[in-house]
Parts: sequence; structure tokens; C-alpha cells
Amino acid sequence: MWLAFYNPGTVGDALLLTRGKAAHVKTESQNQVTVIYDKETEEIVSINLFDVAETLSLTGNGPVELSDEQVKRVNALISEAGVDVEVTMDNRPKFVAGYVEECEDLEDSDYLSVTQTDVGGETVQIVCGANNIDEDMTVLVALPGAVMPSGAIIWAGELRGTESCGMICSTRELGLEQIEDMPGIWELEDDIEPGTPLDEVIAYYQGS
Repeated sequence: MWLAFYNPGTVGDALLLTRGKAAHVKTESQNQVTVIYDKETEEIVSINLFDVAETLSLTGNGPVELSDEQVKRVNALISEAGVDVEVTMDNRPKFVAGYVEECEDLEDSDYLSVTQTDVGGETVQIVCGANNIDEDMTVLVALPGAVMPSGAIIWAGELRGTESCGMICSTRELGLEQIEDMPGIWELEDDIEPGTPLDEVIAYYQGS
């Protein structure tokens, strides 16, 4: 899964594509394409495409969703640069309601919990550090690929050696203190279904 960013006011006419992070990287450039590799694994983690506003008809500022036609053009540019990788996009909502089915203390930790959380048709394991997390709660989940208001990207990974596939959020982390300004994770109303996108959750609380 790739994420796309376009910030013409900050970095100029460049489409930034990423699918992970690496501690040590190396880069290679050809024509208008720069490829960023993980030095240890040689895996491509990011690709930057320059001077593409007209070719791709890009709009917006920040995270962007690419249409099927734009993805096709992106892959053509990458192929022309001699890079053997195919970009695919997942435009499904990344911030959704979830239902905590199970919650257990993480072994050898005095504050982390391991949850099994239904995010709408799928149950994922998420490690959470909030002291108010518990089973049988409806919460707001940032899935892998979510871009937080701070700019941080949520990736699947491990905490204390335990797999974690997302983040259970507070209103403060989402910039939604106007709805609720409490410490700990945001406990949603029980009638909000797992998988409900964040914009619909906000509309629910705003009564629209």
C-alpha cells in the first residue's frame, strides 16, 4: 500500500509516494524520478516524482487520493525511469470506528494493553497505552496508512515485540477537542458501528 502527498507550497511540484520507513536510506535519480531505498533490505520505501502537476492534474495540499487514471500515469513515469515497482493505492477510510472485543495487559508492561478490535468486517490487534482502554468499548482507530493531524503516519509494526496494526486515538490526537477534551482514548457512543468513517462520526456528534 502506497500513500501519496503533494505540497507545492512547501516542496514544489513534486508528488511524494511512500509505503514505509527506514532508519538508513540511499537514493537513485533518473529523469524526474527519485527512488529511496532501505539500505539494509534494498526495498523501495519511497518514490518522488518531480514536475508532474500538469501530467497528473494534481490538486490539493497534503495527503492526496489518486484516481485509477493518475495511478496509471504514475506507474508509466516510474517504468520509463527504469524502476521495477508498481504503485497501488488504497483509498479506503483510514480513520474508522472500532469495537474492542478483547483487552489484555501486555506481559512485562505496567501500562500497555493488547486489544482485538473490530474495525468493520475485520478484527485487528492493536497495542494501546491509554489507561481507560477496556473491552466492550467503541473507539476511534487510525489504521495503517492514516496520516495524523501532526503529520505522523501510522504504520503496522511492533510494540515491545507485540504486533500492532493501528492506533486507538484520543480526541486530542485528532484535533477534536471541541467534541470532547478528556485524557485517554475517545470512547464513542455504543450505537456507532465498527467501520464508520471519522467524518460520519463527527457528523453524529454535531447532530448533522
